[in-house]
Amino acid sequence: MKLQTASDQHAFFSINCYGKLIDLSSPKIMGILNLTPDSFSDGGKHNEEKKALIHAENMLRSGAEIIDIGPQSTRPNAEFLPAEEEISRIGNMISLIKKEFPEALISLDTFYSEVVRFGFNEGLDIVNDISGGMFDDKMFETVAETGLPYILMHVNPTYESMHEKLIDDDIILNINRYFSEKMGELKKAGVKDVILDPGFGFGKTVEQQHQMIDELDHIGFGKYPLLVGISRKSFIYKPLGKQPSDINPETQRLHLRLLEKGAKILRVHDVAEAKKTVDLFLNS
Repeated sequence: MKLQTASDQHAFFSINCYGKLIDLSSPKIMGILNLTPDSFSDGGKHNEEKKALIHAENMLRSGAEIIDIGPQSTRPNAEFLPAEEEISRIGNMISLIKKEFPEALISLDTFYSEVVRFGFNEGLDIVNDISGGMFDDKMFETVAETGLPYILMHVNPTYESMHEKLIDDDIILNINRYFSEKMGELKKAGVKDVILDPGFGFGKTVEQQHQMIDELDHIGFGKYPLLVGISRKSFIYKPLGKQPSDINPETQRLHLRLLEKGAKILRVHDVAEAKKTVDLFLNS
């Protein structure tokens, strides 16, 4: 990955997916495809094969370039599932989407190395691991062996504590220390392409998450592309007294702010609205 200047919002980044360089100098939209009955905002809507394919098609046609498949909910108090159940839920979905939409990039939201291997054999493009390799000690070596790009998210060190608000020091310093340590581990394992996710919605206060938005350009040392996932998160809707699906205008205002601060991938539920925001940013 290359960097022109630390402050350049159009800085050049790329990730290598099976020898195909994906240019991230212009922001990309990652559409969320939950194959779960219990996700916090759309559980059960797309956990049948036909419904999931239709939803993936709609997101791609609306402007998504990446489809993020989630076989397990990571909302607070969600049921913890083993790798075998994740694989069962994924089924043929990766290969089916790839067959219908060859240009689509598929990421897999999992913290299991076994699921990564399964996804790789099905045509997976990107690993999206919320755990930073802490829930499966074979994750980093598995990602290195597959050669897939890896999304590194900031999170507390255990599954049980991932939503607890444990951070008392400056949130930006905490996130950067974490990323510095983890990047050392990833480089040692041989992982080449890394995207950083500061972990909105995971163990941070409302105030800390607004600080993360305001100071996003200080996260990650300007060396790696940043992914942000604020879509339908409680730090937005709870203070407003609204439901997760009723905060699209507020979310898009924050998305625009994040793009101005250097975000390269928006992970979203509402693809069409996010596409309008990206277009507004690019044309401003």
